[in-house]
This record gives sequence, structure tokens and C-alpha cells, in this order.
Amino acid sequence: MHLMVEHHTRLKKSKKATSRRQKIADLKVDHPVHRLEVVLLRIYPRRMVYSEHYVGPVAAACGRDETGIVGIVLWDEQIQRVQVGDILVLESGWCRERNGELVVSTGRHGRLNILGR
Repeated sequence: MHLMVEHHTRLKKSKKATSRRQKIADLKVDHPVHRLEVVLLRIYPRRMVYSEHYVGPVAAACGRDETGIVGIVLWDEQIQRVQVGDILVLESGWCRERNGELVVSTGRHGRLNILGR
């Protein structure tokens, strides 16, 4: 019985660790984004993408936290849901580098939520 309780506690702790907020300054290229909160500063015009993995609208955007600025890729309905000034939470996404700048996205399996306007 004692071992089961210890194992259950460890699972809870590891779950909490993955939901801890990341900061832009801590992002690494080609690493996952677990939970990133940013203020949306700008949304660029949307464009259509036609690739073997995705066909639909995409828009570039940028956001900031207290440690820096990051590019954001918005997909499909995300473009309509957000507006400049929103506090966004990106979860289970990815971080890449484009033209020397960091860019984050939810990708196919991540989530984008609005914390506040």
C-alpha cells in the first residue's frame, strides 16, 4: 500500500512540472513548448498554404512576455479567435527558428487558449 501512494504522488508531481509556465527567454529551437503565456502584439495578414500536410489559412503574429518577443504561427480558426492585446496560452506546441528569430506554434496537436482580453 505504501508503495502505491508514493508512485501516485510522483505522478502528480511530474504532471504539475509539465504545466509550469515557460518564458520566452527559456525557449530552445526544435524543442517542445509545454506552456507559454504571451500578450499578442500584432497579427499579420493571413495567407493560404497548400502542402501535403496542411491546406488552409495561416497567419504570422508576434507576442511578448516579460523576457522577450517571439513569433507565433496561427492556424485556421485561431486567426479569427484572437485579437491584438489578448493574453494567449500555447500548450503542447513547438519552437523553431526562422530568419534568426524564435517562432512558436501549436502545430497539429497543441492548444491555444485565450486567458484574457
